[in-house]
Amino acid sequence: MEYYFVYILQSEKDGSYYVGQTNDLDIRVSKHNEGFSNYTSTKRPLKLVYFEMSLTRSEAVRRESQIKKQKSRVYINQLVENWNKVSN
Repeated sequence: MEYYFVYILQSEKDGSYYVGQTNDLDIRVSKHNEGFSNYTSTKRPLKLVYFEMSLTRSEAVRRESQIKKQKSRVYINQLVENWNKVSN
């Protein structure tokens, strides 16, 4: 079974966030850090600070869109903080 991921990267350079979705999280994060994404290439290095899994790409795209529509650093900070509490 293939899973899809919604993920949030944070720039270690300026603290900004990037929200995306993929079916291979490890490769996608590596590609961001290698400069293969126009938006994040100037923000490197990037660290993975949040992810969630979905069973379908459409679910992942919908969730990515939902997070982006918040247009809120506070909302993303809350996601990241709550995720860190659960994963630690």
